[in-house]
Amino acid sequence: MLNELFSIAGKTALVTGGSRGIGRAIAQRLAADGARVAINYHSNKAAADEVVAAIRDAGGDAFALPGDVGDLTAITAIFTAFDAEADGLDILVNNAGIGEIASIGETDEALYDRLMQTNAKGPFFLTRAALSRLRDGGRIVNISSMVSRAAYPACNAYAMSKAALNMMSLSLAQELGPRGITVNAVAPGATMTDFAPALFEDPATVDYLASVAALKRVGYPADIAGVVAFLASPDGGWVTGQLIEASGGTHL
Repeated sequence: MLNELFSIAGKTALVTGGSRGIGRAIAQRLAADGARVAINYHSNKAAADEVVAAIRDAGGDAFALPGDVGDLTAITAIFTAFDAEADGLDILVNNAGIGEIASIGETDEALYDRLMQTNAKGPFFLTRAALSRLRDGGRIVNISSMVSRAAYPACNAYAMSKAALNMMSLSLAQELGPRGITVNAVAPGATMTDFAPALFEDPATVDYLASVAALKRVGYPADIAGVVAFLASPDGGWVTGQLIEASGGTHL
């Protein structure tokens, strides 16, 4: 009985960008913890179907939802498809995002707009659409980045887009608190995925990234998924409006 009280069994989760990397790890962890998981993906249907199959093979429940979160028309389609599969939402994880290593001098208007569209505007309006479906007592977890809270000139616009997500998390936590909905942001450090493959192609770079972390290694998607799973669980119900850095203690 105690395990049932402190689980997300029977809950419905939506993970954007859930077909690869951190999003895939989050989707699989939430499914392993008992949630039914909607896996949103932009263009790689095969990858999304693979995640769904892996979850089902492990005894979980999942379905795929196509759509670019940076496209407001697509957001409407995402929820039309979601409503055909589920009658409500308990956990929303805004994970989908894009990144670019570019200084301010290397960032043109098109790149700036693309980063803001996907990383800030998209989650804002997807969350707006989700709120009518999100049950009282629900959870929103936004995947930010540690570069949003320190000086990283090589990814200025990307850091700005994630900082916007941090502020959205804070404001929404205050707005949705009366409904018992918690809203938090998780800020990964260097995490071994294909999101920024150039960072991990050079062993010397990986060694450097590990050296500046207190735990002396780079992160893995499962590290971030564990933090999200806690925030999504009943145990995380007294945590809201927080930016939780999951970086192994980078640059302490």
